[in-house]
Amino acid sequence: MCDRSISWCWQVLDHVGLCLLEPASQSSAHILVVSASKQRADDFSTFTRRLIYELPILYSIRPRDNQRDANIAFDVGPAKASQAPSVKSIGITGQITGSRADIVIADDVEVLNNSQTPMMREKLFTTIKEFEAVIKPGGRIIFLGTPQTEMSIYHHLEESGYTTRLWPARTPANNKLSSYGNRLAPYIRKLMADSPVLTPTDPKRFSDLELTEREVVYGKTGFALQFMLDTSLSDANKYPLKLSDLIVMDVNSDIVPVKVAWCSSYEKALFDLPTMGLYGDKFYAPLYISEEWDNYSGSIMTIDPSGRGQDETGYAVVKMLKGYLFLTASGGLKGGYSPETLELLAKIAKEQQVNLIQIESNFGDGMFTQLFKPILHKHHNTTVEEIRHSTQKERRIIDTLEPVMNQHRLIIDKRLIKQDFESTAEATQKLFYQMTRITKDRGALGHDDRLEALAMAISYWVDQMAKDTERNEQEHKERLMDDELERFKQCAVGRHSDKRTYSWIKHR
Repeated sequence: MCDRSISWCWQVLDHVGLCLLEPASQSSAHILVVSASKQRADDFSTFTRRLIYELPILYSIRPRDNQRDANIAFDVGPAKASQAPSVKSIGITGQITGSRADIVIADDVEVLNNSQTPMMREKLFTTIKEFEAVIKPGGRIIFLGTPQTEMSIYHHLEESGYTTRLWPARTPANNKLSSYGNRLAPYIRKLMADSPVLTPTDPKRFSDLELTEREVVYGKTGFALQFMLDTSLSDANKYPLKLSDLIVMDVNSDIVPVKVAWCSSYEKALFDLPTMGLYGDKFYAPLYISEEWDNYSGSIMTIDPSGRGQDETGYAVVKMLKGYLFLTASGGLKGGYSPETLELLAKIAKEQQVNLIQIESNFGDGMFTQLFKPILHKHHNTTVEEIRHSTQKERRIIDTLEPVMNQHRLIIDKRLIKQDFESTAEATQKLFYQMTRITKDRGALGHDDRLEALAMAISYWVDQMAKDTERNEQEHKERLMDDELERFKQCAVGRHSDKRTYSWIKHR
């Protein structure tokens, strides 16, 4: 919640209603309410109008017969004749230009649908700059809202001179205070001083039990953002997986170049792709692609099953050539172990011509595999294996993906990025959101199905490459041993002895 001059949300209502009482200079004030959607803005103005009609103290400012009296635009009784109504509501995408206001109230102008990508956030920030053009001299601009991403536009407001006051759903722990700086509201600081334990700041809305349940659903990272209003990135290694470490290109399903070079130059940035990364994190095209192409040396499909709840059945297909790993298929399917889901997975396996399918058996204790095999064999004949994990999921995923991505060995098919972005409206269920938001904290993500499937596939190839390295080392040692034995034979027998023996046999 950002405001240039006031610190408590009740003062917003004071400006909307009570400030429109006498004196006359205040009664002529104009208020513009802006929200992400027209409906949300209208709800705000409608609620304000109901307060005026239902609270006796506000009787004197009720609209008169010759004044505007609609939910989305109304005057107050003492207001003088004016082209603009006393209170007007509009959506952020509506026509703001041409309006004039003493107070602009931006109520939840940032939502997930208009702030998912850097381009969306840049467009939104450009739009809210128009507030400066419509505000009258000495007026106020008040932002009320919840940050939707770690790179929220509200950070830019602070840089523009706005004062921020935060009201998290629960008092923050002492070791998290540095993330808030001096932005915590005085009311929250008083609660912390009165009680040393973590306390709900509005128990009538969220009890401690309800907040705990929300934390489980959202994951620690999502809960910290949505409920604790903590957007800090104080630890550079907090989010170790970066989109900029990937190589993005069009990938053929059969053959690929044997050499691809990574870069992160501005000229190679792919601005046309939707990105779920943090601020400044982008996809990049390769610097160099060799002219020599070859067939993949192998292809694996991994599946992370789920039940019929909110989780998805995640899948990934990763192919390998000369140490480079190519992600050629990825996604998440609803329906758990339904026939439709199993049928679609079998068709993907056939289309991608996978040599091996690995399925995590933790869910259902292998039931998914037994249901999947008959359907799979109708479409594609390949080996199916089960794997089981016992280590902490978040650390396992990061420990698997981070080295491969840091070495720029993971190449993403360009079409998958758009496909992943458009596959679901839920940002938390998208692969590249999960990739860039995972931390080593247990329960960091509310959903990790697609990322888990990718990590399983990468883990298989990492193990195979490690085995190949050991095999090559052993073969190298054996070749050295053979060479040494050959030199020993030559020194022990000697080349002259061989020639004399041969000559003698020939003479006889």
